Amino acid sequence: MKKAVFPGSFDPLTLGHTDIIDRALPLFDEIILAIGTNSSKKYMFSLEERLHFLKETYKNEPKLRVETYKGLTVEFCKSQNAGFILRGLRNAQDLEFEKAIGQTNYKMAGIESVFLISSSGKSHISSTVVRDVIHHGGNYEFMVPDVVRKK
Repeated sequence: MKKAVFPGSFDPLTLGHTDIIDRALPLFDEIILAIGTNSSKKYMFSLEERLHFLKETYKNEPKLRVETYKGLTVEFCKSQNAGFILRGLRNAQDLEFEKAIGQTNYKMAGIESVFLISSSGKSHISSTVVRDVIHHGGNYEFMVPDVVRKK
């Protein structure tokens, strides 16, 4: 069984995230959408809201499961018997950053990283940009799924 973990804070879930998730579905038997929690990080959306965003968006997709975790992603992967970490790449900076993490994860736990390049028209979308637009009262609706727009 090919099982992948797609880790993130999903603060909030964006169309960039859903692009990667939707395109990865045919590649794996199961994908765990794993919300990493960090008590020292300040989130715009509560953990409950972020869980709701993911569960509601993918309520009809049996190959997806939503979980939360603390600590190292590779340790969570091992606890879930997942052999892959799924990540999206928007640009060259993402590639360099994710490459180093992927190489480290493989050395630590033998877990492979699978990278999907953002679809055309989605590479400008990030949770950081969405949060900044929301914070300043701008229109963010074109960057997020319906469930986030309703907030």
